[in-house]
Amino acid sequence: MSALSPEARDRLYAECARAISEAGAERESLFLARLALLLFEQVGDEVRCRAALAHALDELPMPSLSAAPTP
Repeated sequence: MSALSPEARDRLYAECARAISEAGAERESLFLARLALLLFEQVGDEVRCRAALAHALDELPMPSLSAAPTP
């Protein structure tokens, strides 16, 4: 498995955030679940996918105040 460069990781993070915003609050969870399933298909290894799910939940931070919607 090859790791992403820091630059590629930043670009993909920004694109993912943009796509989540485009999906909208009502479809955010569905979008993220669909994205995860598509990426799991690319990985093709259930054990690695389960490990990634556990890692994503491990020490998951609370949203920051800057992420709160503005009134």
